[in-house]
Amino acid sequence: MPKIHLFEWDAHEYEFDDKPSEWYWALAIVSVGAIITSLLFSNYLLAVVFLAAAFAIGIQAAKEPHEHHFILTAGGLHIDHRFYPFDLMHSFSVIEYLDEDEPFALSIKTHSLWAPHLMIPLVDVDVDAIYALFFTYVEEGDHPETFVDRIIEFFHL
Repeated sequence: MPKIHLFEWDAHEYEFDDKPSEWYWALAIVSVGAIITSLLFSNYLLAVVFLAAAFAIGIQAAKEPHEHHFILTAGGLHIDHRFYPFDLMHSFSVIEYLDEDEPFALSIKTHSLWAPHLMIPLVDVDVDAIYALFFTYVEEGDHPETFVDRIIEFFHL
């Protein structure tokens, strides 16, 4: 029996914020300062960690977001070619941002080790209908913004 697509939409994984060259200069200056300080205290391993972190942050900041294809069926949620059945989901919440330009987001906590928390932008789709569908299969829970979410928002990563 073919799976019936109840909802289908495309969305970017995050909003891309093109950073000016000054942002990268600030990252370099802070990183070099942290590395030099670590070397002065003979903490070579920490210097390597700072170097790797600066490189990873710089690469992530320059990376443009990938557009994902979402399909919601009666069995669960398909994100590109991965399937998340409703049985794997612990709780969900629909998040509405204060900024009206931001789309609603579907926050899902799963029992999966590799994807414990999914944040899915709800773009050009009926949010109330998606909420009603999830409410029938998954328990609604409180999903407060985490410290990592605030750091990512603050540094525009």
